Amino acid sequence: MNILNKIKFVIYSFSLFIIFPIMMWLPSHFIRRMVARSFGVQIGKGSSILRNVKFMSPLNISIGSQSVVNSECLLDGRGGKLIIGNNVDIARETNIWTQEHDPNDDYHKGKGGSVIIEDYVWIASRVTILPNIRIGRGAVVASGAVVTKDVPPMAIVGGVPAQIIGQRKSHLKYTLNYRPLFQ
Repeated sequence: MNILNKIKFVIYSFSLFIIFPIMMWLPSHFIRRMVARSFGVQIGKGSSILRNVKFMSPLNISIGSQSVVNSECLLDGRGGKLIIGNNVDIARETNIWTQEHDPNDDYHKGKGGSVIIEDYVWIASRVTILPNIRIGRGAVVASGAVVTKDVPPMAIVGGVPAQIIGQRKSHLKYTLNYRPLFQ
C-alpha cells in the first residue's frame, strides 16, 4: 500500500468511526439521511433514521422508501448485504447482524450472510436478528426476540429463539411517515 492509499485509508477510517457517529447524533432527519448517503447507505424516499443509529460497513446497507429506523439501533453490513424494504418499522435498540463468530470453528473465525427484511415488516424494540435471515413481507417480530431462522410472510414471531406465535391479518395499506422533532 503506497503512502497516498494509507493516507486515504486513515482519513476514511477517522471519518467512519469518529465523524459519522457524531453526525448521526444530530437532531436533524435531513442531515442524518444526507450523511448516511455520503457514507454509502442507500436510502429510499421518505425514510427516517432517528438519532444514534450505528452503521457498520454502510456500503452494504440499503433502506427502502418510507421506512423508519429508530434510535439506538445497530445495522451491520460487514458479513453481507443488509436490505431493508419499504414501509419497514424498526423500533429502538434493535441489532441486525450480518456477521458473527462460528461457534464450531477451532480458531473462532467469523462467518456472515445477508439479512433481507421485506416490505411492511414491523420489528419491535430490542430485537436481535442474526446473519442469513429473511423476514417475509408483513411479518411482525415481538420485543426482545432473537431471530435465528427465516420468518414467513405475515407471521408474528416472538421469544428466544423466535417462534411463530400468531398470524398478522392486516391488509398492509399504510405508509410510514415518522419524523419526530429532535429525535
